[in-house]
Amino acid sequence: MTTAVTTNADVLLASDDLSEMILQSEVYHSYRNAKRAVQEDEGCRELLQAFMKKKEAYEEVQRFGKYHPDFHRVTAEIRELKRQVDTEPLIAAFKQAETELETLLNEISGLFANAVSPEIKVPSGNPFFDTGCSGGCGTGGSCGCG
Repeated sequence: MTTAVTTNADVLLASDDLSEMILQSEVYHSYRNAKRAVQEDEGCRELLQAFMKKKEAYEEVQRFGKYHPDFHRVTAEIRELKRQVDTEPLIAAFKQAETELETLLNEISGLFANAVSPEIKVPSGNPFFDTGCSGGCGTGGSCGCG
């Protein structure tokens, strides 16, 4: 049987050790390298800036919906830019690395939660496996948590 962590200092030291292991992992290094590649690529930066600018226009149009005179044009343009962003190889690699890191962190969270109690719900990031309420019990909906 493993020894229990007995003090707050022990918990903090153990969490520092775990953080360091994550930061040394291949998953984290892949994420960091993919993020850096996107940030350093002029084409990616320009594409993302154009997308953010168009997103602001899209949000403005969405306030009025289909009644806005530019609704169809802006909606089509944002979809096209989103497709360009999603198919850009460096951005796609970054999103994949980000998903892998998120999966690792979710798995670690699940291990912690289950070590405390199997009743603790931890989001998996996959709506097919998440049960219960999304957004917490304070959202005003019929939660069912408890």
